[in-house]
Amino acid sequence: MASKTLRELGGADDTPAALASSTLILVDYQNTYTRGEMELEGWRPALAAASDLLSRARAAGAAVIHVQHDDGEGSAYDIRAEIGAIHPDVAPIEGEPVVVKQAPDSFHGTELGELVDRAGNTTVIVAGFMTHMCVAYTSASAALRGNPPTVPADTCATRSIVNVSADELHRSALAAVADAYGVVVASAKELA
Repeated sequence: MASKTLRELGGADDTPAALASSTLILVDYQNTYTRGEMELEGWRPALAAASDLLSRARAAGAAVIHVQHDDGEGSAYDIRAEIGAIHPDVAPIEGEPVVVKQAPDSFHGTELGELVDRAGNTTVIVAGFMTHMCVAYTSASAALRGNPPTVPADTCATRSIVNVSADELHRSALAAVADAYGVVVASAKELA
C-alpha cells in the first residue's frame, strides 16, 4: 500500500494550476537535448506536448517565461551557438522574456523570481528538460518561494544514467516533486 505524500499529510491543495491564472515556465527546451551525447529519451513527444501547452497558454493569456542554460562558449549549452538555442517548436515570441541560468535551479542567480512576481500569478506551471535536474530543482525552488508548481509529466524528458533508465529517473523525479513540492499531472491536456 502506498503511503500518503508529504503534501497530503500536510493538507496541501492538489488542484492543478489553471493556464489563465498561472505563469508558464519553459525550462531548457534547447537543441542540446535533441541530438548528440545529451539527447534525451522521449524528447520528441515531450517537445510536442510542450508546444501544444505553450499554444494553449498563449491563447489563455498566461504569462510565459523561457529559461535557457548557458555553460559558456564551446559547451553543449552555448546559447550563442545553434546547439544551445531554444528549439524552434517552443521559441519565444515578442514580449516573452528569456532567463539565462548557470545552475539547475532556474531561480538561482537569475531574475526569474522577479519576473514571476511581476506577472502577478501565484501558481506556476513548470515544463522542460531534464526532469531529474532543472525541472525538479526549479519546481522545488518555486514551491519554497511560495509559487505552488504544477508539472505536466508529458512535457518533460530525461536521459538514462548509471544503472537507472530514463523512464525510472523521470518517474522518480516526478514522484519527489509530487511528494513535497507540487502537483504533477500526467498530461498537459489536463490543464484548463
